[in-house]
Amino acid sequence: MNSRKIAFLLAFLAALIYGVSFTVAKEVMPEYVKPFGFILLRVLGATILFWVVGLFISKEGIELKDYPRLLMGAVFGIALNQLSFFKGLSMTTPINASVIMVSSPILVLIFSSIIIKERATKKKILGIFIGLTGAVVLIVFGKDNSVASNATLGNALVFLNATSYSLYLILIKNLTKRYHAITLAKWLYLFGLIMVVPFGMSELNAVEWTIIPSSIYYRIGFVILFTSFMTYMFNLFAIKQLKPTTLSIFIYLQPVIASIYALIVGSDELSYTKILATLLIFTGVYLVTLKPKERFD
Repeated sequence: MNSRKIAFLLAFLAALIYGVSFTVAKEVMPEYVKPFGFILLRVLGATILFWVVGLFISKEGIELKDYPRLLMGAVFGIALNQLSFFKGLSMTTPINASVIMVSSPILVLIFSSIIIKERATKKKILGIFIGLTGAVVLIVFGKDNSVASNATLGNALVFLNATSYSLYLILIKNLTKRYHAITLAKWLYLFGLIMVVPFGMSELNAVEWTIIPSSIYYRIGFVILFTSFMTYMFNLFAIKQLKPTTLSIFIYLQPVIASIYALIVGSDELSYTKILATLLIFTGVYLVTLKPKERFD
């Protein structure tokens, strides 16, 4: 299996884990652990794992000129990304959150056009408009489910997460060409840990560990080991071979996986608003990812 196929496989596995994680994390928050406390626990656990693995796999240093980009990657890929996602997920539903995350490929295209001057065709511009319309529909009107405490704000925070993650993919791409994935991950998470401590310390201290059932401990462990550690490692390996816009396409799988899992365990339900928003976003994503027709003279 060549390196490109391996990259696609890793990207698929990351999407699979993320899709399940929408519901798994929702079952922990906010009843047992509040969102920012959970993020601190998640980032702390992943930081420890990456640094331990780094002792055996990668001992390379980071050049001084790359620290600013690395810090920005930690802001958008760890701190803002995860804080806004978990806070938003605790206020909305797994299906809402997963559908909004599908807007990431559209956002990647927007930022790619601005930052790295990637050309946007008329179809892609139309796709951006349609897809973002779908996200707005879900943010504004997707509040019909009783399990969502504040779906409008929650949806908006998940959209902020999607925006942050899209910027992260573009910012980190050049660094993946020069450093091992473990090297990047351990420094990204260390900087991210420093950033999330002020937000999550009080909520983590407030956790009553003795009343948490064992099933919730398993879910917390799943988020730390798989959602935080494995997916970031998978994506960092994958982006070495794939463009940010290509990697972001795998986010399309998340709503499908998240919806199936959420419906199976009964943590969410479908509605006409969600179906309409999903159709709009997927239409936008389809137009954005269309390749220009080749000309034959």
